[in-house]
Amino acid sequence: MPTGSPVLVASDLDRTLIYSSAALALSVPDPVAPRLLCVEVHESKPLSFMTETAAGLLAELTAAPSVVFVPTTTRTRKQYQRISLPGPPAPYAICANGGQLLVDGVPDRAWRRAVSARLAAECASLEEVQQHLLATADPSWVRKTRVADDLFAYLVVERAQVPEEWIKALTEWAEARGWTVSLQGRKIYAVPRPLTKSAAVREVARRTGAVATLAAGDSLLDADLLLAADEAWRPGHGELADARWSAPGVTALTETGVQAGEEIIRRFGAAVARLGE
Repeated sequence: MPTGSPVLVASDLDRTLIYSSAALALSVPDPVAPRLLCVEVHESKPLSFMTETAAGLLAELTAAPSVVFVPTTTRTRKQYQRISLPGPPAPYAICANGGQLLVDGVPDRAWRRAVSARLAAECASLEEVQQHLLATADPSWVRKTRVADDLFAYLVVERAQVPEEWIKALTEWAEARGWTVSLQGRKIYAVPRPLTKSAAVREVARRTGAVATLAAGDSLLDADLLLAADEAWRPGHGELADARWSAPGVTALTETGVQAGEEIIRRFGAAVARLGE
């Protein structure tokens, strides 16, 4: 790696680096469970966690001058800003699945204009997709309907009550219109196919002069990010693991839950050290 060239570390957040209490998947006896650090509070309640070991490793990784750490999430900007990760503030962050590029916490307006123009040219409108969701979803299992940053839509559902046939039909309908459907816990996302984390990460790599990109993620919406990286990891849980998804350069970890998040940060650190040799 050329002297002074940074390594870009782009990671999904929820169920990759940080975990709700329901997603921790602690499988050891309580007395030997790892100590946890709360990294997100919402409505005065603790919401997301890392192990204390993972927090220390992340702080060390992000403080390294050779690393550009880029949180890369499907969350909106408002939802992302509830999170307080260890280490220095990230100079870049990617929200809304690539629709928002934050530079020192401020949305890059030129990037948003470019994204909006591409969506208008390449896929069905958000209004059409949102209307289809509302018309076909059964109110008995829908708890919330949301639009994220005027870019994509999602439902919060009682997952066990959602018919698999409905998900399959929605997926086929969306694909024909240039959209992707992703199931993440109790949320069903409908996202424009051109709206990708990888495109935003490539833009950050261009701006920073990064010569290598490392990435991690657990869901279908992370697949393009993992494929675009020089080296990537996915945890042993999540949408990609359930589908037994694999690709060259992507390591499928056996760890699940919050322990997978800790292992991912270890892998990032080891790869950065190796690239710096």
